[in-house]
This record gives sequence, C-alpha cells and structure tokens, in this order.
Amino acid sequence: MSLNHSVGDGTAFWEFFNTWSEINRGGVDLRGPAPVHQRFFMDSSPVPIILPFSKLQDVVWRFERPTVQECFFTFSAASIQKLKARANSETPAAVTISSLQALLAHLWRAVSRARRLPPEQETSYSLLIGCRGRVKGIPQVYMGNAVVVAKASSTVGEILDKGLGWTACQLNRVVASFDEAGMADWLDRWTKKPDFLYAGAKSLGGAAVTTGSSPRFDVFGNDFGWGKPVTVRSGCGNKIDGKATVFEGPERGGSMSLEVCIAPDALQRLVVDEEFMDAVSMPM
Repeated sequence: MSLNHSVGDGTAFWEFFNTWSEINRGGVDLRGPAPVHQRFFMDSSPVPIILPFSKLQDVVWRFERPTVQECFFTFSAASIQKLKARANSETPAAVTISSLQALLAHLWRAVSRARRLPPEQETSYSLLIGCRGRVKGIPQVYMGNAVVVAKASSTVGEILDKGLGWTACQLNRVVASFDEAGMADWLDRWTKKPDFLYAGAKSLGGAAVTTGSSPRFDVFGNDFGWGKPVTVRSGCGNKIDGKATVFEGPERGGSMSLEVCIAPDALQRLVVDEEFMDAVSMPM
C-alpha cells in the first residue's frame, strides 16, 4: 500500500492500515470517533486556492537522483535511554531532550563524520512536526496531511565539536519554536503564492539529513489474519541522500529503528563508525 503525502500523512496512513487489518479479522469496533475527511483550512484561507500553473511541467519537477544505498539500524530501548541520558547530561537543566531528539542528534553527527564534510560546511536536519494537538481545529482523527517541515541548521564543526547534547538542543529548539500563529502566517503566505516542496531540493549538496515517520506509529499492531509483522520497511519513494525514516523498534517498549539512505561511500564509513555503531543493537 502507498499513499501520496498530498492526500494524507503517516498518522492517517497507519490509522487506515491498522483499521483495515482489524476489519479484515472481523474484530473492529466502529463505535469510536469517525475519521474526519473534510479538508482543513485556516479561516483566512480562500477556498478554493487558485494555483498559478498553466502546464503540468510547471508543477512536476524532475531531478537527478544521486546514487544512494540504505541500511536499517535498530536501537534497543536500553540503548535509546543511554543516548537520552547522555544528551540531557550535556544540556542546560531548563531543556529536556526527548528520546527521538537524542537518537537523531546521534545520527546527524555520525552521518556528518561519514560524509567527511569540512568543519565550515553548513549542514541541516529537517523534521516533520505534527499539527494534531498543536493547532486548533485539527482533530486527532483528521485523515489528511497535517505536518509541517522544521529545519535546524549548523556547521559540521559545531555539531561534531560541541557534542551530542548541543546537537540535540538544536533539534529541540526547532520543535519547541513551532506555534499556531507561525503556521497560520505561513499558510496565509502560501495561499497567496503557492509553491511545492520537492525531495531533490533537500539535498543541500550532500550535507542535509531529513527524517520522516515517527516511532509513535503502531507499525507492528496490524494483523490481517496471517500473524503479526516481523519487520517494517518503507517503499522506493523519496530515497534521497540523507533520508532517515524512523520506526518503532521490533521489541517495542521504547526501541526504535532507522532506515538510513546516504551515498554508498558514506554508508561504508557509517557502518564502521564505532561511536555510532556502539548504540546499534541490530544493523541490517
């Protein structure tokens, strides 16, 4: 099964997929909150939104995909807790680093080492932030795309020299900076001058990392009557240099997995990076 992000996000995808599996087994309780399929717009948004494109070529942008290889890394709950404790020990008391922020900071630093980027090179980490529970009017059962992109930027030298905690703080800051007013302002500007986000634009010359999905998605909860899943992988779409997809780990209970796509030479160095691999419980 695949789902275009213009139709729905990961929350919508896994809610549909798991409900479908329950229906297939004949055990679903349909008395819960009904999914909301009505599209969400801010009160200030004109509907319909007029797109300033006269040709399909103006919308569909093709780019040369760099050669990448992927590897799947699983981190046990204990390993995640060690990374989280280390990150929080290196940050001010007023800042609380989450498990996911600690793991992604660990990856950001390791990928930068594996790419052998110069210290002055700008690098960025893009995250998807969910709007359900953060924006009024978007219910938890909204079956659409309710995510926005947030980006942390730094130099390679800073994230390598200043440590895991400092790097995790940069991710923590962009998540904490999200607010409804800012998103409303962005949507207002977008409706006046629509544009689209293209995967190729995230490459930043081989110095960017971006993460999609979430360890909160119940990827192992579906069962179509054939037994529980034993593993999870993403499809072939959006496999670009620096893409890291995060999943709940197979042991659940706080474990996480990362599906990492980077240039082949960088991946060869990543899998022998002792600091990175010391936290990995299962490389594949």
